[in-house]
Amino acid sequence: MYNTYKIKEGDTLENISSQYGIDIEKIAAANGLDIGGELRIESELIIPEGNKDYFEIYTIKKGDTIYEIARRYNINPELLAGLNGLNNTDYIYPDQVIMIPKAGYSYYITKSGDTIDSVANIFGVSRDKLMNENEVMYLLEGQLITNKTR
Repeated sequence: MYNTYKIKEGDTLENISSQYGIDIEKIAAANGLDIGGELRIESELIIPEGNKDYFEIYTIKKGDTIYEIARRYNINPELLAGLNGLNNTDYIYPDQVIMIPKAGYSYYITKSGDTIDSVANIFGVSRDKLMNENEVMYLLEGQLITNKTR
């Protein structure tokens, strides 16, 4: 699971990792950044949280596209792009790092107006099962919700 964070003036990976209580290396890897590198104000960072068993890390190679990577991993391209803070048509570049959702889970990125019950219905599970599998559910637009399918 992840959150997004909009970079403000004066932010560093160190103070952001401290704020979220997450290793700086995990934030850097999830965003394809060098630990000592500069952050662009107003850009968004992916802040991983929870169980890292949900994702594997993939490093983009020359010629890769979101569509081809999604096809290779049997993932919906829109979901893959959304999980990584991208649009289907965004340019990806060699050595950029993205998260690939692992098999055995279903994923949903919340939309405005979603409720716990509506998301549970999307997965076809009970409200209790959904809440047990997701430590934090704000149901703000753009939150990743998971459901273990195996």
